[in-house]
Amino acid sequence: MYRDRIRHPSLFGKVVSAEEAASLIKDGMTVGMSGFTRSGEAKAVPFALAERAKTDPLKITLLTGASLGNDLDKTLVEAGVLARRLPFQADPALRKAINRGEVMFIDQHLSETVEMLRTRQLGPIDVAVVEAVAITEDGGIIPTTSVGNSATFAILAEKVIIEINLSQPVELEGLHDIYIPTRRPFREPIPIVACESRVGLPFIPIDPSKIAAIVVTEKKDSAATVAPPDADTRAIAGHLIEFLRHEVSLGRMGNTLQPLQAGIGSIANAVLHGLIESPFHSLKMYSEVLQDSTFDLFDAGKLLFASGSSITLSEEKYRAVLPNLPSYKNRILLRPQEISNHPEIIRRLGLIGINTALEFDLYGNVNSTHVGGTMMMNGIGGSGDFARNCYLSVFVTKSIAKNGAISSVVPMVSHVDHTEHDVDILITEIGLADLRGLAPRERAKVVIDNCVHPAYRDQLADYYRRALTRGGHTPHLIEEAFSWHVRAAKTGSMLEPVAAD
Repeated sequence: MYRDRIRHPSLFGKVVSAEEAASLIKDGMTVGMSGFTRSGEAKAVPFALAERAKTDPLKITLLTGASLGNDLDKTLVEAGVLARRLPFQADPALRKAINRGEVMFIDQHLSETVEMLRTRQLGPIDVAVVEAVAITEDGGIIPTTSVGNSATFAILAEKVIIEINLSQPVELEGLHDIYIPTRRPFREPIPIVACESRVGLPFIPIDPSKIAAIVVTEKKDSAATVAPPDADTRAIAGHLIEFLRHEVSLGRMGNTLQPLQAGIGSIANAVLHGLIESPFHSLKMYSEVLQDSTFDLFDAGKLLFASGSSITLSEEKYRAVLPNLPSYKNRILLRPQEISNHPEIIRRLGLIGINTALEFDLYGNVNSTHVGGTMMMNGIGGSGDFARNCYLSVFVTKSIAKNGAISSVVPMVSHVDHTEHDVDILITEIGLADLRGLAPRERAKVVIDNCVHPAYRDQLADYYRRALTRGGHTPHLIEEAFSWHVRAAKTGSMLEPVAAD
């Protein structure tokens, strides 16, 4: 059956076991693997590599598009294979190893990695391992459910290992738009002028002589865990929809809105899901990950077109979408992540970007990555690509965490990923703060009045009142700015202790 997927006859002799293919990866190599947010990752060679490392220890630098599914990062880190990892991860076992200092993690904007590879600031890529639906007659690689950085990995690598995944439907062919920007400083404009612009090839073009091995697999993508909307996420969606209604009433946009981008996760997914009951229609999306809510919007007749870099769905949604892929096919494109996240295109299309914060402060600085300023969660991902360049940069989060022990709104964020200059709108279930055109002192009042949980509002207002007595453009009590984080580390809660009578 796999022979139908390998359309370049001279490549039949390259079909080998995963173990034989993994033997091409040596200690100290830099390896680029497909995979973007738990979809389209190589699924056989990494496991074979981890198994080999039990008796033949080795260390590699691993680059991917984003996070991997099927517990691959966990398997590789527990086998001691990972020396360095970039540009994004979301695995608990790898996270612990990073925070212990055992794996060097380079947290990058997702649009930047291949730019650095191209100019030899990173790399070189010794081996690329890419999952594919099929190989074309000319040796081109047809990706599966994600593109990510796979195209550039395959183009720049000395050797390419292809995993032909028979569980991935052949109907994925034609869904991809592989465009590689020309070299700087003479780069031509990227010719994407609408979400639906098709500007590249439906496969990754490489010299077939670079294909060193082909492995046949049948392992499926990991399903995403998508929590259903709850009262808080519905409230966040409601605040955003009301804000967008107001923008429409002011004539700043029409009921078709601007193209949408949303980060991954249950909150962003729930916010997009809330648009189903909104008055907006004929929507378009230019994003990274096409999630459950993307297809819910399609099915509700709200969404016309979606461009992304991967399709990542819950198990239930996979069962509904993949067998019916032809009905969605003319409304979807999957692109390399340097194109889905490219600042030029984001600015040109005028996106509404909706991303998730771990915490933000009273002036609008956002922390997306570090707990307590030091412990890495997942990484900045693409949020910075969008926040700096969107028409509207929106960050959402619940106002409290850990059953109220932690406030998501603090005097000063413990780590800055998105400065106040890149943040337009902040939303919690409590309300929405529109920061556009406001000076820092004005921002603080709007944030305190609209976004802070009642349990923490007086506490933050008191901090700000006392900070004002010090003066300054951005008033702070430097000696207290991180006192909430210190208190949480010591006592488990950011709440000030109640004074005894």
